[in-house]
Amino acid sequence: MSQVTPDTAASAPDPTAITRTAAANDSATRVETHGIDYIPNAERRGRARDLFAVWAAPNVNFLAVVIGASLVLMGLSIWQALIAIVVGNLFSIITGIIAASGPAAGTPSEVITRAMYGVNGNRVNVAVAGWLISVSYLAINWAAATTVMVGLLSRVGVPATAWTIAISAIVIAAATMIISIYGHGLIMRLYQPLAAVLALIFVVMAVFVVSGAQWSFAPAAPLEGMDLAVMMSAGIALVASGPLSYTNSADFARYLPQSTRVRDVALWTSLGMVIPSVLATFVGVLAASSVDMSDPEAGLEQFLPDWFAPIFLVSVIVGTIANNAMTAYSSGLALQAVGIRLPRTRTVLLDGIVGVLMTLFALLVWNFLDSVSSALQLAVSVLAPVMGVYLADMLWRRNRYDGAALADESHGSRYWFSGGVHIAGAVSVLVGIAAALMCSSTLVFVGPIAAALGGIDLSVPVGLIVPFALYLVLVRTSARSKESL
Repeated sequence: MSQVTPDTAASAPDPTAITRTAAANDSATRVETHGIDYIPNAERRGRARDLFAVWAAPNVNFLAVVIGASLVLMGLSIWQALIAIVVGNLFSIITGIIAASGPAAGTPSEVITRAMYGVNGNRVNVAVAGWLISVSYLAINWAAATTVMVGLLSRVGVPATAWTIAISAIVIAAATMIISIYGHGLIMRLYQPLAAVLALIFVVMAVFVVSGAQWSFAPAAPLEGMDLAVMMSAGIALVASGPLSYTNSADFARYLPQSTRVRDVALWTSLGMVIPSVLATFVGVLAASSVDMSDPEAGLEQFLPDWFAPIFLVSVIVGTIANNAMTAYSSGLALQAVGIRLPRTRTVLLDGIVGVLMTLFALLVWNFLDSVSSALQLAVSVLAPVMGVYLADMLWRRNRYDGAALADESHGSRYWFSGGVHIAGAVSVLVGIAAALMCSSTLVFVGPIAAALGGIDLSVPVGLIVPFALYLVLVRTSARSKESL
């Protein structure tokens, strides 16, 4: 394989015109005009540290609290759960590194991965790891937020009817879609104050929880030996599934100048994910040490004074909107990368409609989201291999991507490979998924290797390492073969 050289966009003659163009294309008050197309370096601006708030806002969320409580319900002690939280969140470093491919290429993750799978192979990758999983998360999060809103309305005497549920879901989805449709500029500017407000509310909530926590808590039947190893591995996989789901992290860094350093993008993206996630998840652990958190919302309200509970519940809804807005934004790009010839605004709206229909069907007709949620426990077996190949390709190319060539979908393009498929990437990710599934131990599936190990879940490390190593071997072998011709 030949080394890909970085794109060098020609400088425009008028610096003032460049500034105006960049501001217009990435404004908080204008709908973003870019989709998966290449963004020339002249139109980019910003600093890597701006990414901190972008990732902190969606990670200050109720889901992290629920995961923390789940760790205790699994039988872990406070300090065992803290270890699982820290180790699981360290996988955010990979997400941060992946984000650095955005400034290098000037295109979103959904296009950069053409370098790994080929134009056609990438359509399959994005359809599954990008679109399908994203839309499922949209529906699950909207359903949870709708339940919270209906509970808030019941406090002021509004009964929980089908109409109340439907209107609540539509209002939450509409707020989400407005942010997603306006796009990158609004997300970059809105999420900075939003992260601060959400953090303040969560800190106040944490103070109440910490004051009522049982720091001497110990499980009724403390885990030891193999049982402890099984639950620790499951806990780490559960926590790690969060950061590993962001295979789209380059989407929010691609507007940064091409000269932005990898370490800066990785640092601020990782910190924006790790700090709020560790703190919020540990709050869930502390809450579960004192009250029954099988119903997380009701459990947390036992710690909160009457005046603060509604404020916290509103923050839960707002945090869900922030999280889903980023998901919907990327899923819209995913549809474009799959091959749907519509503007980004319309693909985002299409995803929103699909997500709302799934949410309403789940809340009003049949709660099929329980089945979707269970299936998503296995999502890490797909997402970890995708991350492993992504990381290996960045290492192989030294993070040098030709953004203009990546945007070329023609048969003669640099990233067409053979029949539109890059065999090294396709083989590596499929082998990685198979290996991860064999090492997976969830409520819905236990792989043969995990069963042989007594239920220990090694899907995350195996799912990362196997495709990472295999991809490097295959691309180097291919490069040597071409050099010998």
